[in-house]
Amino acid sequence: MPLATRSMNKPAILEAHEPLAARMARTIAGISADELPAGVVDKVKLCLTDLIGCAFESRDLPWSRQSLQLAERVAGGASIVGSSGSFAVGDAAFTNAVMGHGLVREDMHSGSISHFGIVVLPALLALAQYRQVSGREFIAAAMIGYEVGGQVGRAVMDAEVAKIHRPTGITGPVAAAAAGARLLGLDVEQITSAIALGANVTVGFNQWAHTGGSEMFFHAGFAARNAVSAARLAESGAFASPSALDGEAGMFASLRKRSAASKVELFQGEPEILSVYHKPVPACNFAQTASQAALSIARDGKPGIDRIASIIVRVPRAGALYPGCDHAGPFAHILQAKMSIQYNVAAALIEGGVSEKNFKLLNDACLHKLIGLMTLEVDDEMTRAYPGKQGGEVEVRDISGATQQLRLENVVNATPSEVQNRFRAAVEEAVGKASAQEIEECIEGLDRSDDAGRLASLLEGQTK
Repeated sequence: MPLATRSMNKPAILEAHEPLAARMARTIAGISADELPAGVVDKVKLCLTDLIGCAFESRDLPWSRQSLQLAERVAGGASIVGSSGSFAVGDAAFTNAVMGHGLVREDMHSGSISHFGIVVLPALLALAQYRQVSGREFIAAAMIGYEVGGQVGRAVMDAEVAKIHRPTGITGPVAAAAAGARLLGLDVEQITSAIALGANVTVGFNQWAHTGGSEMFFHAGFAARNAVSAARLAESGAFASPSALDGEAGMFASLRKRSAASKVELFQGEPEILSVYHKPVPACNFAQTASQAALSIARDGKPGIDRIASIIVRVPRAGALYPGCDHAGPFAHILQAKMSIQYNVAAALIEGGVSEKNFKLLNDACLHKLIGLMTLEVDDEMTRAYPGKQGGEVEVRDISGATQQLRLENVVNATPSEVQNRFRAAVEEAVGKASAQEIEECIEGLDRSDDAGRLASLLEGQTK
């Protein structure tokens, strides 16, 4: 069912030729925070829980420390996860986004090949300390960010585009700029300019996936900080081209997808945030399903590693083509392992689990032996089903000819309970049980709060 919106007057002359950014802005301005579907409220809370848990767990990783070093301390600014004090609003958004992405275990929107939680939510948390807003307005803005990003991403992203351009770097700034503009209460013209500015700061190429470069983590930070700037510039009166998305020299045209702009219609079906899933495996989206199949094989009757003669892994075409996913080594950097389907399948068979522990096997002889026995195949049926479903299959044959085979038609999401449990473990480890419980209760009561910024302020914590 389409989401109900307030009636917005629109001149008849704009009906046929209104630019996409302006068309989206009218819908965004018309959304009522008082009429949010219960499922959306719960999903925003779950996405926040996942982001915050990931950020606390990755706070000591190199890219997290590096981003924090850039953050400028200011009076009356915004909070950074696990760091006491107040920081420039854009810097807080940048650092929290990098930390939220740090484990490669963020939420995933398959239809756009994008991670919106690591861009939209850090931007909104920072802006909620810049301007006091209610929890329901925060939730509405988050829903809008996921919707804009999901719709734009479905229109422009495919396997060919993603071979070069980082999807989240394209969709994230537009999504978070739209969300931030709504959170600040901007009018239709200002929201249009914010979206247009977001389109002008899209960033990120996928060469990192071939080398294990850490620029992937910073894509999220750039997107969040640029989105904050876009929303605040629009608030201050900056005018940006309403046709920045769908014009002859706009973002869609740059990706050779200009005609696809007509496909973008916000809230004409189930809100996009409801199609987001939470990764059970701290690795690339396209490694998820095959890793789960391998894990099930290992747990149901772990094959003797020394007896394995061959392994066949089947995935959708999009998975095989995404940069870094069809990589059999060597693995000089952890991120190369997190992207590789072959690595993740082999590690799951060896460890019988899928955790950060798996990424300590970069030079393991047994792992490389298994990868040497492995063939990655594109499955036509899975390709046709993608992105509605993201299948994966693993077939293990031993030296006697016996075969263990498991085909999963779709990725198995981390359940809300699993997300909650890993959040509690990470946050309690960082700031103690009492502070973790206070953060959890603040998330749970967000829709009843008159100050969404309180949640952001609690994230400072005092790490143990």
